[in-house]
Amino acid sequence: MPFDQPLYPVNLSLAGRRCLVVGGGPVALQKARELVVCGATVEVVAPEILEEIAALDGVICHKRPYASGEVAGYRLAITATSDPEVNRQVFVEGEAIGVWVNSADDPANCAFALPARVRQGPLLVTFSTSGSSPALSTWLRRRYGPEFGPEYAVLVEVLTEARARLLAEGTSTEGLNWQGALDSGMLELIREGRLAEAKERLQACLSSSLD
Repeated sequence: MPFDQPLYPVNLSLAGRRCLVVGGGPVALQKARELVVCGATVEVVAPEILEEIAALDGVICHKRPYASGEVAGYRLAITATSDPEVNRQVFVEGEAIGVWVNSADDPANCAFALPARVRQGPLLVTFSTSGSSPALSTWLRRRYGPEFGPEYAVLVEVLTEARARLLAEGTSTEGLNWQGALDSGMLELIREGRLAEAKERLQACLSSSLD
């Protein structure tokens, strides 16, 4: 069943925080891999664990069943097992002590949902149906994901540099014509390898709004 109420969108900072994955199969591999990308300290608990999971950088594996109450030692937990009772146990225990738990493809045992996502550097684009249809979320990612090529990571870098420079000069970045700059063809210039021209166009748009 999907979530009954609208979900609150949030991006969690997990760098250096302990996260638990209960399960050792392909789904657990996907979840653990994404947590590693985010810099989390990941521990995996399952009687059987794929070699690919054990090979992930920094992941600690415990080849045993989940122990009652152990979710308490973590900031966030994800269950990806074929045992509904284990998934439910982790969720109930997490709820009791304030640990956020997600159960793969099981909204009834979730405190949060994981959207389908596309990453390009710091850019993160997500697709969610609030648990109603994970298949549609994945389909949307496959359909629109290719639009977000590596040029978007460069665009973020250019904008970040310009914003940092203005702040260092003591200039407020509020009210500047960022949207006009983004509508000016900057992205297309970056795609064509004309980075200097893209930066000049950005500067022109921002400078015009300072006059």
